Amino acid sequence: MSFQAYLDAIEDKTGLTPRQLLTIAQERGYDAPDVKAGVILEWLKADYDLGRGHGMALVHVIKKGPGISDKHVGTSGSHSDESDELWLDGKASKP
Repeated sequence: MSFQAYLDAIEDKTGLTPRQLLTIAQERGYDAPDVKAGVILEWLKADYDLGRGHGMALVHVIKKGPGISDKHVGTSGSHSDESDELWLDGKASKP
């Protein structure tokens, strides 16, 4: 599953775009440098019933932003992403 596919699946499950979840995380202070991934994962599990894999995709966005490694960009494998910049504004508005 590509990184973007994880975010799209999160939107399907929660009804919220990754950008909306990022905003909620920022309002809660989860983007602070000292907040550990485990704390964020607990919140995502409790409030949205997200598992570890999907949760870690959001942890990356919360802590590091939408940029990802270009290692899998344009490859043909199951982890292939179209871009090294994740789309956070929802599947329906994706260009």
